[in-house]
Amino acid sequence: MWQADTLHHSGYKDADASVSIEDEQLSVVADTHKVQLKHPYQVLRTLPKDATPAQQDSAIQAVFHPEFKNISTRPDTLHLPGHDKGKSIKDVSLPQYYKETFFSQSSMFHPEVNGARYGVAGDPIPYNIRTDNVLTSLLLGCSILMFLILSHSSHFIISQIKDFFYVRSGNRGMSMTETSGEMRFQFFFTLLTCLLLGLLSFLYTHEKIADTYTLSSQYILILIFFGCFAGFIFMKVLLYAFVNWVFFPKQENKQWLHSYMFIFSMESIALLPVVLLQAYFGLPAESAILYTAIVIILAKILTFFRCFTIFFKHNGGFLQFILYFCALELTPLFPLWEILVLIVDYLKINY
Repeated sequence: MWQADTLHHSGYKDADASVSIEDEQLSVVADTHKVQLKHPYQVLRTLPKDATPAQQDSAIQAVFHPEFKNISTRPDTLHLPGHDKGKSIKDVSLPQYYKETFFSQSSMFHPEVNGARYGVAGDPIPYNIRTDNVLTSLLLGCSILMFLILSHSSHFIISQIKDFFYVRSGNRGMSMTETSGEMRFQFFFTLLTCLLLGLLSFLYTHEKIADTYTLSSQYILILIFFGCFAGFIFMKVLLYAFVNWVFFPKQENKQWLHSYMFIFSMESIALLPVVLLQAYFGLPAESAILYTAIVIILAKILTFFRCFTIFFKHNGGFLQFILYFCALELTPLFPLWEILVLIVDYLKINY
């Protein structure tokens, strides 16, 4: 009876007998066919069709023996013809430019260098003045100084208000009783008004126009707005001083200058609440613009009244007064508006 793991080969003398292929027979077959057998497929062709996988594996191992080659440990001396062989980068005598290449700092060239951050980059938190410690401290300090000045200079402010609405007969001018400290307080209020107008302009442009600019910091934009309003007031004072010096007496000029600076400085008291409400309580920009416009219109009405009572009440010439007021008070507002628009258009980033 034939066994299941026997091999049948027609080349042997006893073809009808079952012959079990052992390791010695496989080695003989390998020696016999070492020259002819070049591929495992050829070895499998020499076996019967009913050869088991173990027998096929034994036959292939008997014919093919893996060779272990020793890899040379000598340094690579290949280099371009006419050039010296390359130097090791570990050589301390090499100059720095020899070790550094274009890819020296690349994370693809150096896997040990971390070239990417983990996770997905999120959207940056939009700027909000309530989280700005610098502006918060500035507004807090200005508010405290304002309250201190109002508490210590209440008599000066009340006297200014009384003289503001008191109409004198003839050309008798008012007596200038302001001390140096009171003048400094008034100068502080004037600068505070410019700062508050600059902050309102910044908050409006940040919310309605653009939130990214070519400037490195938002403080620079606020400083630019502050400089525009401060320069605007300075130029108007110079223009008023020149025109009034030509057409009106010296006493009236002083009276008008003090009244004009008092009106502008008192605008800071009215503008501070709207800045605080918009910055820290989410007041809509439309409401802030409406409130600011009302304050400015009221200031122009008071300026109109004071200018008429000082210069033109006793001299007549209502038409000349309208021309004077429009030329020196209303017309400069349009160049100021155009300058602010040009600054924003030039500095904002267009996508």
